Amino acid sequence: MEISGLVITYNEEKNIGKCIDALFRICDEVIVIDSLSADNTVKIAEEKGAKVISQMFLGDGPQRIHGLQYCKNDWILNLDADEILAQDAENFIMSRKYENQDFDVFTFRLYNYLGGKKIDFAGWYPDKTARFFNKKTASPSKDRVHQKVSGNNKAHLKVHINHYAWESFDQFINKKNLYSTWHAQQLYEQGKRVNSFKPILNGTVAFVRCYFFKKGFVNGLDGLTFSMIQAFFSYMKYAKLLKLQRKNK
Repeated sequence: MEISGLVITYNEEKNIGKCIDALFRICDEVIVIDSLSADNTVKIAEEKGAKVISQMFLGDGPQRIHGLQYCKNDWILNLDADEILAQDAENFIMSRKYENQDFDVFTFRLYNYLGGKKIDFAGWYPDKTARFFNKKTASPSKDRVHQKVSGNNKAHLKVHINHYAWESFDQFINKKNLYSTWHAQQLYEQGKRVNSFKPILNGTVAFVRCYFFKKGFVNGLDGLTFSMIQAFFSYMKYAKLLKLQRKNK
């Protein structure tokens, strides 16, 4: 099929092989933009038949935008190395129904996994993400973290990506901490400014939303834990932004 698989990587030797194998089931090429990995990511990707481009990390959105120039096809399936299409999403693309529609961006729903456990409660599902788009009229945003794909017409599909995001709680917490730092820096560079109440307000709202409105409370201790994690890192994002403001005042 005339689809380019595009993946950005950094030290993904545990995931990249499975990701590329899955992409080649529906793509006629796979492009890997690697951020100077220190493990066997590049070796595995090349052995699997992907074309690897080395590029120091530019940020989430800019790194993906950089990769588009190496994709020969207009339709781009842009997955992370720890993502694999579920069967319903694969069936949609294989059916080629997207060719007969006026949409240039398609969003899928994420099933997030911690170890082998699916986290589909407390606001973690449906976690929508745009991963399939036509580069002639759509493109990832320039955001350094949590980039989005903008186009002329977006369709939200009820099909899924399996996101094997974290192997352990430690890895989960470390990633969330890193993302909160990047997000705070991005907000600061965009001119966002907050007062001392913003971290507390957002943390509280995040907990109430996840635990009560998203029914985390029906999932016992797990629901409470993941609601608190969402609240804490919502708080930390703005606490770090506030610290940047005061440091650079």
